Amino acid sequence: MVNKFKKIIIATGGTGGHIFPAYSLAKHFIDSKKINVEIISDKRGLRYLKDYQDVKIIEINSASIFKKNIIQLLFSLLIVFYSILRSLIFLLISRPNLVFGMGGYSSFPVCLAAAILRIPFIIYENNLYIGKANRYLLPYAKKVFVSHKELEGIAEKYSKKVCEIGNIIRKEMLNVRVKSDSNYNGKLLKILILGGSQAAKVFAEKLTKIFKECYEAKIPLKIYQQCLPEQNKFLTSYYKDLNIDFELFNFSNNILDYFSKINLAITRSGSSMLAELLNSQIPFISVPLPSSADDHQLKNAIYYEKKGYSYLIEEKDLNTKLFQLIKKISEDSSLLNEIITKQSQYSDKSVYENVDKQIINIIDEKY
Repeated sequence: MVNKFKKIIIATGGTGGHIFPAYSLAKHFIDSKKINVEIISDKRGLRYLKDYQDVKIIEINSASIFKKNIIQLLFSLLIVFYSILRSLIFLLISRPNLVFGMGGYSSFPVCLAAAILRIPFIIYENNLYIGKANRYLLPYAKKVFVSHKELEGIAEKYSKKVCEIGNIIRKEMLNVRVKSDSNYNGKLLKILILGGSQAAKVFAEKLTKIFKECYEAKIPLKIYQQCLPEQNKFLTSYYKDLNIDFELFNFSNNILDYFSKINLAITRSGSSMLAELLNSQIPFISVPLPSSADDHQLKNAIYYEKKGYSYLIEEKDLNTKLFQLIKKISEDSSLLNEIITKQSQYSDKSVYENVDKQIINIIDEKY
């Protein structure tokens, strides 16, 4: 790529689903293009980024304006206004050639400031329904990079801005095929349970009861569970009492270590995690977060299930459906292998190449 872009700013924040694609994109530019890259994030995002020393991080906090309480709404508007002012000052001093908005309200002030200063910006959407922040930024964006052409919520007049690039995920997920135990032989079912703080709480409460049913039905299990530190004691005692083999972890950037040990995952339906499981060929059961904006997690889960990449169980149906599904899988070892076969026909290996091609097009237009 002709290196006309000397500096790129990536705006992100919130959950790991926004943070990890942002960091992966930054690392790609730094490693392969020798471009100066900085990430703007909020306090929530800094929790995930604190261990990464190879990219400069700037903290600019924002807030969601979708509040029902009028006092909270006014307070949020003040925060957003302040965030836009800070973003304007930062961009004037930093003078980037391009801004990437990775979705979520944390990226909104930076992208809006870029629009005011006539700095070209790109927004990225990896869900199956475009998020609110990206929807409002779309009229001003140079391009919108999407993971799936089936994305809903974009008006026809903006269709020429849409570029399907695939899922921006960690390169280790693209370049290493996990030698996992996913070829289930009907003996020991090894389950990885994934999720952030909300999922950890719900899964610790609901899944343990279902695993007890599995124990009583003599279904051999080993559990690898992501949980909150304060849940360690309860879960340790619970699984020991049932004589279920288990391993707990609170948070890990090295999730591939666990992918190599399992043959099934249970996860929320955030697009980044689903894409990582898909590219690593790990069969999974998707449990959408019921409160996700615009029900985007349910839309993600439905899409993946229809493609044959996973199973879908809504949270309200966990107590009635999950045990039966686990029992069915334990009795028919071919079910997981059928999912792996479907997953193996998909790959996001070209995603970074696709990003580079689109940036070259923007350079050609600009210069």
